[in-house]
Amino acid sequence: MRRAVPAELRMGPFTVPEARNLGFRWRNLQTTSWRRLSRGQYASTQIPDDIELQLRAAQQRLPDRSAFSGRTAAWILGLDLSPCDPIEATVPRGISVRSRAGMKIRRAVLVDGDVIQRRGFRLTNPVRTVTDLGSGRDLTESVVTIDMALHAGLIDVRALNGHIEKSAGVKGIRRLRRAAGLADSRSESPMETRLRVQLMNARLSAPELQVDLHDSTGRFLGRADLYYSDVRLVVEFDGQNHKDRIPADLRRQNALLNAGYHILRFTAGDLQVRGLVAGQVRRARQMLTRPVR
Repeated sequence: MRRAVPAELRMGPFTVPEARNLGFRWRNLQTTSWRRLSRGQYASTQIPDDIELQLRAAQQRLPDRSAFSGRTAAWILGLDLSPCDPIEATVPRGISVRSRAGMKIRRAVLVDGDVIQRRGFRLTNPVRTVTDLGSGRDLTESVVTIDMALHAGLIDVRALNGHIEKSAGVKGIRRLRRAAGLADSRSESPMETRLRVQLMNARLSAPELQVDLHDSTGRFLGRADLYYSDVRLVVEFDGQNHKDRIPADLRRQNALLNAGYHILRFTAGDLQVRGLVAGQVRRARQMLTRPVR
């Protein structure tokens, strides 16, 4: 006779001791009805093997006072970041924890206000999450995260600056201050931010963001990702969806050129070539500021 499966084992991840307490032995779990998640941890194959399940399993393996942090917490809060490569969590100092496969463990102080509950997960609050990510050694990626959080309304500039001011001397706060100084809530994509940061790192002036462009009659022609109004130079990033809208983009580009604007367009590959983007923008600005002979 087939053994009845307790409802508790169909709801989410569980350990072998938990199954044993419900009358299920290890050998009962060695069938196609069960998915092994980690050593001694299983879930029903009827539960989708998705990010939610991975995080629920990871949370079960962490000490009680731990919290998801970094990119994992940011994903739970709604930012478009990879949450499981690896899963990131913070464990309060003084709590012993072994390393976990596929997880990055940070040991740090977690006060009560630092941790919130969302969607059944314990995680660092928005300000703590963004400041942890924004104080990383990679300045560009720090700005990317802050831009995303500001644009999504997850945090605001006032809260971020307030945290920076009261955290003088804290490890990483100088990196966070620099990244926050370059951040802009108007940025609409990570690649747009990376493009802008490359320009500023090359000591070019900061471009305006999301600027509406019109012709001499006032007709709206389009919106520029990045724009240098002094030389009417539009700087844009062409993402994956560009190939799906080539005809419309060409019509828009022709209209802008006919209205006296100048355009530089870059791809992800261009951003990988050191100095290419900044060099072309600098040359374009120099050429456009020369007096006409």
